[in-house]
Amino acid sequence: MSDNESHSLDLFICLSSTKIDHEHCLNTIESHQTRSLQKANALPLIRRLLCRKEGLCQIVRTFPDLHLPIVLSCQESSVMALHTVKPHNHNESTHLTHMRHQPTKNVQHPQKTVEVDHKGDFKIQDLSIILKVYVLVTSLTPLRAFIHSSGVIWYAPKKKQFSVKLQTFFETFLGATSPQQALDDMKEAISKLLLIAEVFGEAPSSGPHASGQCSSCFQMLTFDIGFSHSMHPVVLEVHEHFDFQDGEGSTLQDQTVKESLLEDTFRILLSNHTSSSTFFEALQNVYQTARLEDEPHHKELDHCLTLKQLNPMISFVQELQNLGQFELLFPSTVPKIHFLLHDLYRLLSPGENLGSVLSLHWLLSNLLEQLHVINKGTGTNLPRRKNKDSKNVSWMKAKWSRLRSSYLEQSRIKTKSSSPTNGKHEGLHSLNLSKETHCSHDKDTLPHIRQISTSPHLDLNPYFDPKIKEYYSEVPFEVLTIKIRAEAVNCRCKIHLDEKKGPSAAKYPLGLGINRINILVIDESRSLQEVVSIYKIIVFREDRPSLPLFDDFMVCGFVQDCGSIIHPKEPCGLQPLSAEHLSRISQPQLKTCEKGDMKGQWIVPCLSCSDNRTCDWRQITWQPDDCQYPVLSKPELQQCLESKKVLFIGDSTNRGMMYYLIERVNETLQEWQKAHDMKFYHNVNNKNTFISYSYYPQFWISINQRPTFEEALEQLLFRSQPLENTRQTILIIGGVQWLNFNHLHIIQKVLKRANLSNILVMIKSLGIGFHLPVDGVHSLSHAEVQNLWNENQAILNTAKQYGYEVVDTFIITMGRYKEFLQGKCGCHFHEVVNSKVSEGNFPVGMTLSRPYALGKYFNNQSSLVKLQAYASNSQSPYHVRGPINQVYSEILLSRICANERQVVGP
Repeated sequence: MSDNESHSLDLFICLSSTKIDHEHCLNTIESHQTRSLQKANALPLIRRLLCRKEGLCQIVRTFPDLHLPIVLSCQESSVMALHTVKPHNHNESTHLTHMRHQPTKNVQHPQKTVEVDHKGDFKIQDLSIILKVYVLVTSLTPLRAFIHSSGVIWYAPKKKQFSVKLQTFFETFLGATSPQQALDDMKEAISKLLLIAEVFGEAPSSGPHASGQCSSCFQMLTFDIGFSHSMHPVVLEVHEHFDFQDGEGSTLQDQTVKESLLEDTFRILLSNHTSSSTFFEALQNVYQTARLEDEPHHKELDHCLTLKQLNPMISFVQELQNLGQFELLFPSTVPKIHFLLHDLYRLLSPGENLGSVLSLHWLLSNLLEQLHVINKGTGTNLPRRKNKDSKNVSWMKAKWSRLRSSYLEQSRIKTKSSSPTNGKHEGLHSLNLSKETHCSHDKDTLPHIRQISTSPHLDLNPYFDPKIKEYYSEVPFEVLTIKIRAEAVNCRCKIHLDEKKGPSAAKYPLGLGINRINILVIDESRSLQEVVSIYKIIVFREDRPSLPLFDDFMVCGFVQDCGSIIHPKEPCGLQPLSAEHLSRISQPQLKTCEKGDMKGQWIVPCLSCSDNRTCDWRQITWQPDDCQYPVLSKPELQQCLESKKVLFIGDSTNRGMMYYLIERVNETLQEWQKAHDMKFYHNVNNKNTFISYSYYPQFWISINQRPTFEEALEQLLFRSQPLENTRQTILIIGGVQWLNFNHLHIIQKVLKRANLSNILVMIKSLGIGFHLPVDGVHSLSHAEVQNLWNENQAILNTAKQYGYEVVDTFIITMGRYKEFLQGKCGCHFHEVVNSKVSEGNFPVGMTLSRPYALGKYFNNQSSLVKLQAYASNSQSPYHVRGPINQVYSEILLSRICANERQVVGP
């Protein structure tokens, strides 16, 4: 390219397909001196520092105290000699340093060598999923950077990728406790590295204005981000271009994201339109603010701004008005990022004129603040403030020195360069925490609460307001409990949770889906303790995050979760299935299971069995080791249960199986209730099947008045008369943990006395539950939960000795102990819902990008179709939902009808 040709172009940009071509393109750009208004994607300093391992190692060694989010090994054969740039004060706790290579034998170190501590790092090989984040840097000095709202999830081992919105990634795939906070943490990590690159460019060791050679240069970057178990982001690699891996699974959506990214990039780079009136109004407001707040920078505004000083501000405003799907990354509205910037430049002792980078940063930050005010309500894509209590008071208007002092004080960092406090601010933070809150005697405040405190923190929607009574919040899958506390405003009132005599603070279990918590404000000045108002909080706990899969998945199995090891001799977590096992369970004619406690495991398709984040958990199924439980069709089930009487006795988990049976036989569930006594159903199977239910144990009744199991069973048999002493009478007994083998002796004794020894008795074994330390229920220690394994085996063995059928629900539920539904016991794996509230209507959810099934390994796909048809019956007023309950309920039905299938046929 000739000089004449280069000067005739407005934009130089490299979009080469190969690395060699890309390097050649960049070298061509760097070899031509760009004019002031020309734009070229060449910021050599960023490429050298962030896109090379040596540069990242240099940053890590220079700033060991910043705990930078970088994962790499920086062990070199040569030694880095550290030379400190002298700050204002010799006693600074942090030193800005630069490096140069020295032969080991010639090194003399007046300072202590900084070693990089990697003990807290995790290996890159441990990461299966990498998030590719696209960042456009339109200026390095002062820094202006934008982050695209879409990224790419890259699964390196399989070379698979798919595009995703960043917010969706944190909400769905990682299940972050606070998705917005996780996204902000990632933005902060990227901003730190970019700011440090800017500081290196201005450091004396970098040469005269190393970063200022091209005021209009830009850089397209791709940050490969990994996440530790604590959800903190770490930078694995920085690419000096927009990196799209050539994955086999690329879809039209992925291509659309690429095109959108480039289109939005050109939109920002070639933006030449802005509202001059908006710009000058904002600039005038910055000037007035500086004077009113007595900012040290206001003196600079008394001088005329040069074109070099005006260009960054004009470009910034143009970029903000042409963002597309980009979002502003820096200038930032996060104070601690500015504290970092201020500390870094303070150590370099920059000049105090307007041309200094720090003054330009101040101008851009305040310009952004004024644009917030001007564009309020216009729907612009500017970053919004998160603190609703400071809507009218901008932190930008406060003095930077005051902010920095406050930040350092809260962080307990003392330096001699800090402004003297004279005791005025000492202990301010602790004083606010210990300040006594006085209640009100105003009658108008009777129905109000002052605040709602939660642990972990809930982002309430809407923001809390004493006058608003209903709130909604979402938590990720891994949040199992929530502690809630509230305070009343009025002195006459007290807070009680859920009921009049409830506690003022309590820890609740959070089942999957909807959880409702009521906060009652009680006027205790009256004898009746009147409820003056009720606040309601709906907490939606998300399902286990699922990853849409591709064709080359692997099948993984598990029995127990590593977070709760119940059988120490068995492996925990996902395990790859052997080829022999896969061959066995994928036989076309897999034999029918002959017992209801056949050994098995949950199997799920994943990209990797070593990372449960790569699984499609919506395709999970229970699979016995060498047999299958048949799923009966409606005619089969109706014929099997014709003229039979089915008696249930047990707790709510047994009741859930009963309602599942009714809905399967009738294909509708016309009525339901949380029956805690005795209930009879005559309208099952076109009135050809009778079902009765007795709740046991009635734990709310005092022990001396509570019916014994023997009394409850006798009463159920008596009120279900007449009963045949044949298998036409079916007795189903079980619960979560109340059943033991002594109850089996009682069953035999009662049936013999009632002349019913030949009926079909089915024992539902124990299940996981009461494993969470929550208020209001007795919880089991981990050792007690482990003891349930042996107790469950004793129940199963004793039941089979008596000739009873069994359904082992303990082994089915123990590995999925986190997937319980509503209820304090953490033991419910079913819920009855209004059919009009479909599962797809919940606020959070994912859909597969295309139809997907595991028919490759399952021969009962027709059975799955039957169940899907049953679950989608829109004519049913109610529906029993819960995939785990569905599994053991289908096992129950298959064992009830085991002898009937030979007659009915397939």
